Amino acid sequence: MADQMIFKRYEMKYAMDSETMMAVEEEMASYMEADPHGHSRIQSLYFDTPNYILARRSLEHPLYKEKLRLRSYGIAKVGSPTFLELKKKYESVVYKRRVTMEEGVSVTYLRLAARENLTAEEELAKKVLLESFEGRDGQIMREIDYSFSRYPGLAPRKLLMYDRDAFYAKDDHEFRVTFDSNILWRNTDLDLTCGFYGERLVPQDRVLMEVKAGGAIPLYLVKILKKYNLNRTSFSKYGRAYQVDDERDKGWERVRREAGIHKANDRRSSYPKWQPRDQPL
Repeated sequence: MADQMIFKRYEMKYAMDSETMMAVEEEMASYMEADPHGHSRIQSLYFDTPNYILARRSLEHPLYKEKLRLRSYGIAKVGSPTFLELKKKYESVVYKRRVTMEEGVSVTYLRLAARENLTAEEELAKKVLLESFEGRDGQIMREIDYSFSRYPGLAPRKLLMYDRDAFYAKDDHEFRVTFDSNILWRNTDLDLTCGFYGERLVPQDRVLMEVKAGGAIPLYLVKILKKYNLNRTSFSKYGRAYQVDDERDKGWERVRREAGIHKANDRRSSYPKWQPRDQPL
């Protein structure tokens, strides 16, 4: 099954423990099989504005929302494939566009796109890079590039990591089910090549199941969901990581107030620009 660059589908999420996950996978075995990625370790680097407008908007459950992220399967290396993705959701339908590019190319483009007041040489380098994408990829890249003007200050803010088991239906490869476990996050070392480590986002035993379908859910899965009393959840990994970080900031602010310390600059509004790799983030 070839990798898709454009997706239009419904996505439904269900939370469970690892024991239930194994039981559900066993029940699905007659109807589904592991997809080409099978078991993989995913890293997703999320971009946002200094005041986290994309994360906050997502948590408000609006009619329309979007996210920009750079993804790798496994720890990225220079020259390994990465996926630059623009994910939009409108009236419960998910539209995802992505472009595949080598790790070094994606990092070069994103650093140029996130930087203000480019030199003439940098402007030319960015133009040449964008023009190297043709056809459908070119259109997707123009949409992604527009995001940086639509959301000033867009830069990497959170890195999410997790283990994923992915399956697709034997009679419909567009119907997929994934199980995400060992979900971690961090807001330092925002680089896909740095390694798989971070703070645990949910308890170790918890698993997030995602059902991705272009239409109705097959009857066999409906019966499995009912058998294990699984109900839909609106859990967002990136949104939850933002909430954890924001709650921590508010806690420190209370401590500062109680200690009589003057308020420091809001860390979120003074986030450092995305620096070249040979400089500290």
